[in-house]
Amino acid sequence: MHVVVMGCGRVGSAIARRLEEVGHSVAVIDQDPAAFRRLGPEFAGRQVTGLGFDRQTLLDAGVDSAGAFAAVSSGDNSNIISARVARETFGVQHVVARIYDSKRAEVYERMGIPSVATVPWTVNRLLRELLGVKVSELWREPTGKVLLMRITVTEGWVGRKLNELESVSGARAAWLVRFGEAQLPTSATVLQEGDQLVVAVTDEITARVHEAVEQGHQGDRR
Repeated sequence: MHVVVMGCGRVGSAIARRLEEVGHSVAVIDQDPAAFRRLGPEFAGRQVTGLGFDRQTLLDAGVDSAGAFAAVSSGDNSNIISARVARETFGVQHVVARIYDSKRAEVYERMGIPSVATVPWTVNRLLRELLGVKVSELWREPTGKVLLMRITVTEGWVGRKLNELESVSGARAAWLVRFGEAQLPTSATVLQEGDQLVVAVTDEITARVHEAVEQGHQGDRR
C-alpha cells in the first residue's frame, strides 16, 4: 500500500520509517526540506517539499494512488485541511489527523476522521488507523490471562446486534466508542459503521476474536 505522511517531525518521520520497514511505499511532505534529515539515509521513499493541502504537492506525493494519509504536522489547521482534501477530494480510504485542540478533535472524529493527540502511543495508534487494523491489544492484566482488545466493527457486522458478535467471538464488550463518544452498550445494541468496541478476552480466544472480526460471521442475520 502507498501511504502519504504530511509532516516530517518526530512523529511523522517515525511513522514513515516504520511503514517502510513493514513493506509499504511512503511519501513524506514537509515545507522545510531540512526536516527530511529525520528520515535517515536508509529511507527510500519520496520526499516532497511543499504544503500538505496543496493539490499539486499531494499529487507529487502520489495521493491519487494512496491507501492511507496521515496529517501529523505541528499545525492543527494544516492537518485538518490536508486530511479533508485527502478524504474528500482524492477519496483516500484511511485518513488520520494529529489535532492538539480536543474540541476540534471531537468534531473531526464525528466526521469520520480519527485524530490523535500528543501522547506516548501516538505512533502506534496512527499506524493502527492507517493500516486499517481491526483488532489490537490495548491492555493486559498482571497475570496475563485476561486482556482488553480494541475492535473496529467490520462491514459484515454493521446492522447486527452486539450479542451476536459476543456469541461468535467469545469476547465480552466493556464499552463502545461511536462518533468519538464512549458509551456502555447493551446486548441489544445494534452495531454501526465506524463503531469501535473495547472487549475483554482471554488468550485462549484471541484467535477466535480475530477470525470473527476480520472474516465476519456469515450466519443468518437476525
